[in-house]
Amino acid sequence: MSFMGSRWIDLANEVGPSFAATAAAHDADDAFVAENYALLKQRKLFSALVPQEFGGGGARYSEVCAALRQLARYCPSTALAVSMHQHLVAAALYNHRKGRPGQKVLEAVGGKNVVLVSTGANDWLASRGEATKVEGGFRINATKTFASGSPVGDMLMTSAAYEDPKEGWQVLHFPVPIRSEGVTVNRDWRAMGMRGTGSGSVVLKDVFVADAAVAVRRPRGKYHAVWNTILTCAMPLIMSVYVGVAEEAAERAVVAAKKRPDSATPVLLGEMENLLTSARLAADSMVALVAELEFAPTNECANAILVRKTLVANAVIATCAKAMEAAGGSAYMRAGAIERLLRDAYAAQFHPLPERKQQEFAGRMALGLDPVA
Repeated sequence: MSFMGSRWIDLANEVGPSFAATAAAHDADDAFVAENYALLKQRKLFSALVPQEFGGGGARYSEVCAALRQLARYCPSTALAVSMHQHLVAAALYNHRKGRPGQKVLEAVGGKNVVLVSTGANDWLASRGEATKVEGGFRINATKTFASGSPVGDMLMTSAAYEDPKEGWQVLHFPVPIRSEGVTVNRDWRAMGMRGTGSGSVVLKDVFVADAAVAVRRPRGKYHAVWNTILTCAMPLIMSVYVGVAEEAAERAVVAAKKRPDSATPVLLGEMENLLTSARLAADSMVALVAELEFAPTNECANAILVRKTLVANAVIATCAKAMEAAGGSAYMRAGAIERLLRDAYAAQFHPLPERKQQEFAGRMALGLDPVA
């Protein structure tokens, strides 16, 4: 589906050149893209998915995927950090449409321009940290990592483990205002790539969470149906970013290769085009499976999304590596963008689920077993 006339694609192309001009500096300094976030917040990109009745832009899910893909061509770190916010909004919108809690999140993002921060990837089934029951709620102690956008985020969407005296170990899901007493945002993101995402750790020390704020309780360590919604909403948005990274690397490789043609160049570029097409097809299929947030939240749907996530990640990394080969030795230098884009691409493999875990998930599904042991 094409969105060449989309308001959000137009926004990405409008702000993108200024983002591209500072992308290398953010990478070199491990600096969060704060000024990019501020501009996108001003331009209401963070509320694009929110329905208009709640103060948002009313954009379609596939439209936001396309906008993030285009934005990634200018600054991958900005696009990836924004995708972490957008997948939380998408899940809230999905739940709201299905008659489940979600409206409050939509109203906060649409009406107050609240920026959400996710910690779900590294929490997975067991969750990091511990909740202790107190009068009226829980005290939370935890260190949450990979909290993209946390330097300027407003609301942490997170979880913690709780040992219920009757039901045993559970995981509680809840929001925490980042400026709450006991919350500390660390500037400790030092990574190979995606260095501008601000994905450092957030420490919660004796943070109070009211009983009413707990949105989900699930058994700890077991695969729960809530992940069918979370994974399906999240992965196409996130992986759209990486396709944009691969597209930019490929385009730059073609420009560089034209300056130094030799007998191997056409074959290298042909290989690169095949790999890029594989990434595009798999990503487009992911977006189609979400069906504008009208998907059925089944294990089978989540499995299909995760299979395609692995295909996209592998094809994106291979595309960027082939782009460096086709462009020649100059692409290995940090002065050029392809080197940085390749480093950014490698992050794709670490989003849920990493390849071996995804393959186990798919294999267990094929055997009629629970998706996770």
